[in-house]
Formats: sequence, structure tokens, C-alpha cells
Amino acid sequence: MRGVAYDEFGDARVLRVRDDLPMPPVGPDTVLVRVHAAGVNPVDIGIREGHLAGAFPHHFPIIPGWDVSGVVEAAGPAVTTFAPGDEVFGYVRRDDVQWGTTAEFVPAPLRCLAHKPESLGFAEAGALPLAGLTAYQALTEVLDISEGERVLVHRAAGGVGFFAVQIAVALGAHVIGTASPKNHGFLRDAGVAEVFDYSAGPISGQLTGPVDAVLDLVGGDTLADAPRQVRDPGRIASVADPGVLDLGGHYVFVRPDTHDLEELARMADAGQLRVPIARAFDLDHVTDAHELVAGGHVRGKVVVTLR
Repeated sequence: MRGVAYDEFGDARVLRVRDDLPMPPVGPDTVLVRVHAAGVNPVDIGIREGHLAGAFPHHFPIIPGWDVSGVVEAAGPAVTTFAPGDEVFGYVRRDDVQWGTTAEFVPAPLRCLAHKPESLGFAEAGALPLAGLTAYQALTEVLDISEGERVLVHRAAGGVGFFAVQIAVALGAHVIGTASPKNHGFLRDAGVAEVFDYSAGPISGQLTGPVDAVLDLVGGDTLADAPRQVRDPGRIASVADPGVLDLGGHYVFVRPDTHDLEELARMADAGQLRVPIARAFDLDHVTDAHELVAGGHVRGKVVVTLR
């Protein structure tokens, strides 16, 4: 099997394109997906550098990547919802780190997959799952956003942020976003009602009044300012900084969920959710993809395409 793997933790130079990777195992509740596209996310860089070694068992060689879109190649005997030839997408976070999505095939547990949105190409569908699920679960479960509420999303033009503002708009919220001035028009086109420049001083001093909920994707000083931005500190959620717990808010760690993936697919097919691709790389340039994501400030998503 051809794919990308690494045998030690380190920077992007440890990544190797290999033609001799073994075919992955397919358990009874597992779907073998022939990969068309794999999203690249900041967590992939963190895993490669060893920062999650205490959270999951790791087995070298490691194939990076948790986002995928592709076609079902085979399904385990307990699988009834997918069949060979089905187009799927998913967030393939297994219980250990080894079989990632940046290879020709990936074994995906059932909970990690849904049928691909018909309106999205493979590259777009492969960029959606992790960031889209993070935004969806933060807004609908943790913050429980309802129609008419004022919702502030920090780093709104990034991967999670841009999905979050679109989902919040679809929920009927009055959405406020923070971004650099070059991205203000990008956000307004997505339905964001108010956009503030995060470099122009604390956002609490720029708001005309407190908001109902805050989604923090930055941490640090931005999170520290959040209690002055929101009516109830219990409605602050952060993906970036566990320190939110000390403020009385919620730390969000995304999980694979077929139902939530189906909701993202429904929204995409309804025209409520678009997936901007910042850059697509082929497998031989996966190092460049990792370095681009590691540099930050990417507007939209980065993907690696295999077909």
C-alpha cells in the first residue's frame, strides 16, 4: 500500500512517502475506505510531534491524518449501513494512533463515517469532518445556541471558525466574528453580522454589548477577555485552551459521530455550509501541507488528494 508514514516523532522532515506499507486490518465493525482525500489539521502536527503520546497508544510506523473522504472498498461482517462502492466521509479517530488517512486505504470504525454529501467533491468532503464536527458539537451541544442569540466566534476565518459561523447562521443566531481585516469580507459573505479586528485591542472593548455565547479558538489573552464579552461565563466554550474550565466554561474535545456527520452533510447539501479549500497537495508534497498548516493563518482548509 502506498502512503505517508513516520517512524519517530519530530518535525515534517520525518514524513516519508512509502510504497511498502502493509494493508490495514478490517475488523467486524470496520469499513475499509479507499482514500480520495485526507484533510490536514493542526492536531496532525501535534500528534507527529508527540504531544498526544499520553492520550492514545501510538504504534510506529504511524500514518498521519484523521479526516477522510473516499469510496468503500470492503466492509466487516457486522456492517449493514455501508457497502462497497458507497461514497463516504468521516473523522477516523480510532482508539490508538497508527492507521491514519494519508494512505491508499484506511480502516474506519462505523462511528467515524457517514455518506458523503452529494454537493461536495472529494477534496471538500475530506476537509470537513474534524473541523466541522468540532464546530457543530461546540455550538449545538455545549453552547446550545438558539435562534436570535448573539454568538461571538474568535478566529472566525480559520478552519473550525468558518464552519462555526456558518452553522451558527443556519441556527438563526446573530453571529459576530473576529479576524484580520483582510478576512472581513470573507466572513460577511458567509452571513456574519459583525466583524472585529482582533489586533485592534480587546474585543470586550469593541463590542456594543455583551453576547449570549462565546466560542474561543485562540486561548491565552483572548480567552482571558471572554468573561467580559459574555453575559454568562458558563456559556464560554474553548477548543484551544483547557483554562476555560477555571472560568466556569467548557473545554471541547471533538468526538466521531455518525449522526453529526449526517447533519453536516445535510447542511452542505442544503447550501448552508461551504468548504473553502486553501490548498490541495498530492501525496508527494505532504510535507508542504503539514508545514503550511503548522504556520497558522490558513484561510480555509488544507487537503492531500490521492485520486
